[in-house]
Amino acid sequence: MHRLLIILFCFIFFITVKAQELNCTVTVNSDKVGQTNQQIFKTLERSLNDFMNKTKWSNRIYKDQERVNARMFITISEYEANRFTADIQIQSSRPVFNTSYETPIFNYKDNQLNFQYIEFQPLAFNENSFDSNLVGVMSFYAYILLGLDADTFALEGGTEFFKKAQGIVTQAQGSNSAGWSKSTSERTRFELVDNILSNTYREYRVAMYNYHRNGMDVLADNNSAGKQVVSGAIRLLNTMAKRRPNAFLLQTFFDAKSDEIVNIFSDGPKMDVVKLKETLNNTAPFYSSTWNKIKY
Repeated sequence: MHRLLIILFCFIFFITVKAQELNCTVTVNSDKVGQTNQQIFKTLERSLNDFMNKTKWSNRIYKDQERVNARMFITISEYEANRFTADIQIQSSRPVFNTSYETPIFNYKDNQLNFQYIEFQPLAFNENSFDSNLVGVMSFYAYILLGLDADTFALEGGTEFFKKAQGIVTQAQGSNSAGWSKSTSERTRFELVDNILSNTYREYRVAMYNYHRNGMDVLADNNSAGKQVVSGAIRLLNTMAKRRPNAFLLQTFFDAKSDEIVNIFSDGPKMDVVKLKETLNNTAPFYSSTWNKIKY
């Protein structure tokens, strides 16, 4: 009996430490299509949830509670003969130490999702080939989410994941599918990962680490110190904004963080926010109405 318990414990431990990296909920919305038979969309949704959550994306060991929390909303706008036109909204968050709060990490909408899918076709990622645009897009964002999450726990900790995402972009160049090219007027996956890995935008990754690990994670124990670090991360982004005022990464950062920043500096111990609001308006003027909500 004692030996059986040991074997059972080892089995449970093995399952725990080998848990996949993502805890991702994928929702497929087909309301715009007006299709009476919804079965293929439901099947697609189930397949994508299985694909994102059951694929082992790296050799890193994740405990179950360390999996990256994410949501994806795919809105189908056209469907005909197994061809889909859609957009995809990607969101992720991570827990803040010593709290029950989840801080948003990424909130981005990709309007260029076109793919072919036959009901019940298997979805499998092969890092050595680009066989499906649907698999390519989902895999790309899996690595982006993992990389961003890792960057919030260790300085440039997500580089391994970002390079995997960049590899997918390279393979996708010959597919003629939308969203992978570097020469377009729209924001693309190429631009996203290229900017993340570029030294030109290095402040972004440093700010992501400082904001979360040295700022958010200490707010519960030392609110004033945490606020000062968060404010410093914003000033760091302002340095980048002066050099690249329309940087893609500034948009993605504040799309995820604008409401949180207002809440941080409108609650708890007071600090002088006049200079902070000036910095925010210079860094992210597209959110000026939001910064006006910060209370003195």
